[in-house]
Parts: sequence; structure tokens; C-alpha cells
Amino acid sequence: MAIMIPDEKKEEVRGAADIVEVVEDYVKLKRSGRSWKGLCPFHDEKTPSFHVTPDLGIYKCFGCGESGDVFNFVMEMEGVGFVEAMRSLADRYGVSLPEEDAAEEFDEEHNLREGIYHALKYAGVFFYRHLMETKEAQKARDYLQERGYDRSIIQKYGLGYAPSDGEKLYKTALDSGLNEEYLLEAGLIKPSNRGDGYYDAFRGRLMFPIFNPSGKVIAYAGRVLGNEKTAKYINSPQTKVYNKSKVLYGINFAKNDIRKTDEVILVEGYTDVISLQQYGINNVAASSGTSLTPDQMKLLHRYGDTITMIYDSDSAGQRAMKRGINIALREGMDVKLLELPEGEDPDSFIRQFGEDSFLELKREEAEDFLSYQIHKAKEEGRWEEPAEKKKVISEILESIAHMPDQVSRETYVQHLNSKAKIGDRALFDELGKIRKQLKDERKKARQREKRRKEQEARRQQQEDGDQRPQAPVPHSVGYNDRETSRSPKKNQPEPPQKRPNYEKELIRLMLMYDRDMIDYIGSQCNEQQFEDKQLRNFYKDIIVRYKDEKEVSVEAYAEREHPYPELVGEIVLEEHSVSERHHEKIGVQYKKDKNPYRTAKGALKALKIHYLDRLQVNLYERYDSSEEEDERKKVMKAMKEAGRQRTLLQESPIDELFPDPDSDAAKKVSDKVFEYKMKHEREDQ
Repeated sequence: MAIMIPDEKKEEVRGAADIVEVVEDYVKLKRSGRSWKGLCPFHDEKTPSFHVTPDLGIYKCFGCGESGDVFNFVMEMEGVGFVEAMRSLADRYGVSLPEEDAAEEFDEEHNLREGIYHALKYAGVFFYRHLMETKEAQKARDYLQERGYDRSIIQKYGLGYAPSDGEKLYKTALDSGLNEEYLLEAGLIKPSNRGDGYYDAFRGRLMFPIFNPSGKVIAYAGRVLGNEKTAKYINSPQTKVYNKSKVLYGINFAKNDIRKTDEVILVEGYTDVISLQQYGINNVAASSGTSLTPDQMKLLHRYGDTITMIYDSDSAGQRAMKRGINIALREGMDVKLLELPEGEDPDSFIRQFGEDSFLELKREEAEDFLSYQIHKAKEEGRWEEPAEKKKVISEILESIAHMPDQVSRETYVQHLNSKAKIGDRALFDELGKIRKQLKDERKKARQREKRRKEQEARRQQQEDGDQRPQAPVPHSVGYNDRETSRSPKKNQPEPPQKRPNYEKELIRLMLMYDRDMIDYIGSQCNEQQFEDKQLRNFYKDIIVRYKDEKEVSVEAYAEREHPYPELVGEIVLEEHSVSERHHEKIGVQYKKDKNPYRTAKGALKALKIHYLDRLQVNLYERYDSSEEEDERKKVMKAMKEAGRQRTLLQESPIDELFPDPDSDAAKKVSDKVFEYKMKHEREDQ
């Protein structure tokens, strides 16, 4: 019988997990008062708007609106379900959980992902034991010994050996009760060409596990040993847990040191990473022999702003380096390049000359991308030939054109002019042409991608039947939606509309109780959920001022431009007040603010329910007017999800929907309530 995980265990995991530490697996954070902030992992941005508040155990992006707790973050970043995220955090922070969980229904996708992870973990133990215990793996042990890799290094990086027997892993795993489907989906086995079974995907190779940023095995790379005429490395195929265009080898070991130094050293190979890290160069990751991708560069940029690229000096390495330069520049990173002596790679250089020599070479020889490209052109004799020099300058200008920042572009054009002696005007004219060309190319690429996705959607479209949903009857209709529910008589003006009280309450609380309350409300909702346009803009303005660490108060907004003074009066000067004299001055209703956070919770719940009501009405109108079956299916799915969320909100207690803040923040707000009470009581005497 399956065992349910009790709620207290879930809270134990939540309490044990350090949300800052978990988020820092993916985001470079800096302390900002009581919070931490960094670049949002959910959307592209250049200015940090992503906040993590450890006291509350939540994160919030004030740019895109994404928010949640430590479980939500793991679910979003690793693409897993709630229980899988909880188990991952429990393993990381030493909380024991029951082996099985029937607390929620799992779909096939969830079970498949769990099975893939289990198969990959099983394979890691299998490969490691064969490396350490079998005669066949002696050549692999000799190879590692030559590089100075002792048992501790082998264990740290999970190195192993895949036996040459074509079915050893497959048969052993089946005997251990592992599901054949999971082995296949993990890329560990392949179907036989004869159609009579499966065989191991990795055979007779030294194995390197590939980890995600949180340290979970998601794939393998296998290196051939000896002079066999076959591919030097083979990698796991794309799976439901592994996308090679978004993964960098060694990032799980390097991320903290990249943050500390604000720099990542990018190399090509697995052994380059391991050897450099063994000699104390820890801020290093590898592209694993593949061309760099924008997704990989975004991952690196979360941890640091500078990238030093070290590629082999052969032609393939130089081509890869040039492609990487433009991707890094487009991401807004500071790019440096380091070329090692002829015949050396990072692995061989660090083992032969040591850490000090490597750091000295890096300090003296690393160049910015512009100087490096001119330096290489001079070595190749291209800089002295007019036609070739023009090509080199065009290549450099193309790299500069990828920079998103205008000041950086102009700085590097000046730098190029100082070396090329051509003149700023000609260089800027050429740069403008290149930027226009790149813009046109990106536009065409987006159009091609859009067409590809549309074709893919049409191919995968399945018939759901002609099940037309009934129009939802809103539980409550917001005042802005009355136009859709009834039309005014001709020439008869609409009566003045009243702003939703729960929206005014949220603004009032944010004005009254300063940064802690703003942090709490801002982490639980976003401006899209506000119905009233002016209150929506008010909320957005408060968040901007909060982010910029400017004053947010009744007094500050009372002195602002229209319509803020009028809104402050409407929001704060309510009919109910402690006394008539006090109402004339500030009119704050303290009775319901005995617990301001509870007031906020009630208003938040009402805000979200009314938002979902409006959303359901709008979705039905979209469904009713849509003529494309694919669009109607998407809208139907969205309607069902909105209804599910509304039911959950309606039936759940507010204390479960919105977690309590930490005691210090609550005390701070309570003190402010007491301060206002004392003030109005003195005025009444």
C-alpha cells in the first residue's frame, strides 16, 4: 500500500531548504536589504528584478511576475512535479521521507521522468563499480592515474567504465527490477537492429556523468580508450531530462566560484574541467566539444558577467571560439580569450606547469575579443593585405554589432579605430549596415520558427470531438466587465463605477506598512490581476519605487502628480474610522488591522478569485469567436485550468494559500499599528 507523506514532513522539508542556496544554483544573487536579488531566470533582462526573501521563503520577479516558494522554483527550473521537487530537496537537506507517495495523482509524464532519473542514477553506480572492480577496466584506471586522478576525484566526479559486453548494463538492470522503458528513455540502451531486444548504448568506454546545476545526473559521455577507429566521445541523446543545448559540464561544481570571481573560464573537454579544478582553478566549465548555444550562455551569465574562453589552437577550436564570441557578446558578457602554447590544452598545461603558471599566463596573455582577432590576423598575415584587412574589420564589426549596449558598441568602435586607423565615421556607417542586416536575419529566423511551430502543431493535432463548453456563469462580475454583460441604453450615461474594495485594501496596506508589507503583497500577486486601471498603475508604481528603494508612503504619494493624491484620498479616507477627528486627518481603520497580514490575505484571495472570474468570461468569448480547432482546444484547456484554480482558491483557507511572514516582519508591522494607535488616541484626548 502506498504511503502518504504527512503535511508536517512537507513543512520540515520547506523549513530545512535554504531558498537562497537553491536559487543560487541557477541565479547569481546579491543581498539587497532583507532580500536577495539577481537576473530573473524566467525571462531575459539586463537589470535585476528577481527578488528572493529568505525570511518568507519566497521568490518574486517584479519584471515578469513569476513567484512562489522553494518547491515552485525547483519545479519550474527542473521541470518536475511537486513530489519530485520535494524529494529532491529532502535528499539535499537530509530530511527522510516515506518511500512512496499517494498524496496526489501522478500522470505518465511524471512517472517517466522519475524513472529516467532512477535509471541514470543506477547506471552511475554500475559504471563506477566496473571501473573500480573489473580487470577489463584496468586500461581506464591507467588512463586516470596518468592524469593524477585518485579515488577521491573519481568519486567526486562519478567517473566509471562501461563494459564492452553489449548487454551487461541492460541485463543487470532488468535483474535488479529496473523498467526497460526507463533505460530506453534515458538513452542507456538502444533497440537491436535485428528487432529482438536491446543492447547497451555505451560499451568499452570511460564514462563521465553530466550533472544539472543542482547536481543530479541527467546524461553521460563516454570516451573511447586506445586507438580504435570510432568516435572519441559519444553522448547521451536528447531525453526528457537532458537538453544538451542548455547544459554545461562542471557547472554544478563551478557555480559558487564563478559567483565569487564574477568570471567563468570556458574550456572544451571534460578532463580540462576536472584537471583545472584539481589544481585550484574552480570557476571552470566546459561546452563538452559542442558549439556554444545562447541557452548555455544565459546559464553562465546567471553566475558571472565575464567569460574567458580557452579553445584548442587547431582550426576547429578557433572556429568554435569565434562563434562563441558573438553569442557571449549578444548576451551582454565581457569576453576575453586565451590561447595556450602550441600543442597544449588546459588539461595538459595545468598538469605540466601547475596553478601559478596557468594564472600567470592567463593574467598576461588573455585579451579582449577585438585585440585577439587582430592579433590572430597579424599572425596569419591578413592584417597587412588590404582586402583581407577589410574582411577582418568586418568580422570585428559584426561581433561589436551583437552587443546590446550602445555605449559598449561605441567604446569598441573607438578601440578598433585606434588600431585600424580608418576613421570613426566609416566604421560607424558600416556598423549600422551590419546591425540592420542582423536585425533582418533575426526577424526572418523568428518567422521561420513560428511557421515551424505552427506546422508541428498541425501535425500533432488530435481530434477531441465537437464538445462545445457552456459559457461560464461568473460567481461575481467586476465593474469593468459589466460592459460585456449588458449594454447601456442609447444616450444614457453609465452610473459611476466603484473601485473593488479588495484592490484598494492592498494598495492601502502597501502605503501604510512600508517595505515588509510591499514585499509580502508583491510576492503574492501581480499587476495583471488588478481590475481597476488606475489601481493597477498605482500598484506598478509602488513596485518600481520599492525596487529602486524609494519612499513608499501616504505622504509621498499625496505630494505626487495626478491622479495619485485623489487615489490616496479615496483609498485611505474611508467612511469607517476610529474617531471623527482622526478621520479628518488620516481615517485609517485600525480595527481590521489588528492583524494587517490577515487583512492582506483576505484581499489577496478576493483579488485572485475575481481575476479568474474575468478570465473565464474572456476565455469563453475567445472560444466562441475562434474558428480554428487548434485555438479552441487551447482555450478550452485554459478554461478548465482557470476553473480548477478558482475552486482551489475558494475552498482553501487563506493561511494555506498565503504563508505567514516571519515573526520579525510581523512584529515590525504590529509595532507600526501600535504607533498609529497611540497617535490617534492622543489626538482624541
